[in-house]
Amino acid sequence: MTTTDIPAKPARAKSPAPPRQQRGRIRREGAAWVFLSPWVLGAVVLTLLPMAVSLYLSFTDYDLFNAPRWVGLRNYVQMFTEDPRYWRSVGATLMYVVIAVPLQLALALAVALALKSMKRGKSFYRSAFYAPSLLGASMSIALVWRAVFNDGGTVDNLLSDIGIHTGGWVNKPGWALLAVALLTVWQFGAPMVIFLAGLQQIPVELYEAASVDGASRKRQFISITLPMLSPVLFFNLVLQTIQAFQVFTPAFAVSGGKGGPADSTLFYTLYLYDRGFVASHMGYASAMAWVLLLAIGAVTAVLFRTSRSWVFYANEGER
Repeated sequence: MTTTDIPAKPARAKSPAPPRQQRGRIRREGAAWVFLSPWVLGAVVLTLLPMAVSLYLSFTDYDLFNAPRWVGLRNYVQMFTEDPRYWRSVGATLMYVVIAVPLQLALALAVALALKSMKRGKSFYRSAFYAPSLLGASMSIALVWRAVFNDGGTVDNLLSDIGIHTGGWVNKPGWALLAVALLTVWQFGAPMVIFLAGLQQIPVELYEAASVDGASRKRQFISITLPMLSPVLFFNLVLQTIQAFQVFTPAFAVSGGKGGPADSTLFYTLYLYDRGFVASHMGYASAMAWVLLLAIGAVTAVLFRTSRSWVFYANEGER
């Protein structure tokens, strides 16, 4: 008798779970879905469904009053080839991002370093510096900012006292965008708090060893602080860049909703608002919104790609 003649041993059937265990698992899963249902419902109704509708509208001619009329890619073709104001809005937005984000992060890091070395009053100053992040996005603060930088405002009077006559920043094409960028830089509280938390996680032993070796404070900052803080810096960079591309309220308040002077503050979202709700070209505005989404996604992907060369993690040698 060969081994091939031996009948195969039948597979052992998996015994079903006891009914009591099955009922308990079903109850637990049901309870989880009950608690998740508000988030799922909100995500579907307030995010996914509006996104699907806007994607459809981007291929239509829709004026908010009549039924949408399918036009295919005409909105996108017009956007890229026939609308010079669109490209001016792109240029103004890119200029704003390049100016505002580095200045904001540099100021946030500088203040975080100063707070880390403080012995007394750290909690008070941390709250005081964080307050503008809570107030700066409001229309009231933006209007106050416009008055401060307007002709005859506080900044204009202070500069005139030292012999610099600007005539008001918000009325000059070369200065209006800088005034809006400074409002964003003033709201450095959120990245500052994140930087401060990251600085407190750096081991003190590293600085002590560097001091014993004779490293100066500048060398310690370059060789210890920046590498150890690079994940936090990368997080703030991505977050603030995404927010900068979506800036709206300061530009609307400073320019009166027109993007002036000479379209110098015509940011992308402000022009999108103008096309959608002022000119009633909602199909065109929807196409602009999807291009902005893809652009932010591309910029974020580039930042993640380049981060491999300058972001360092403590356990990367173990991976």
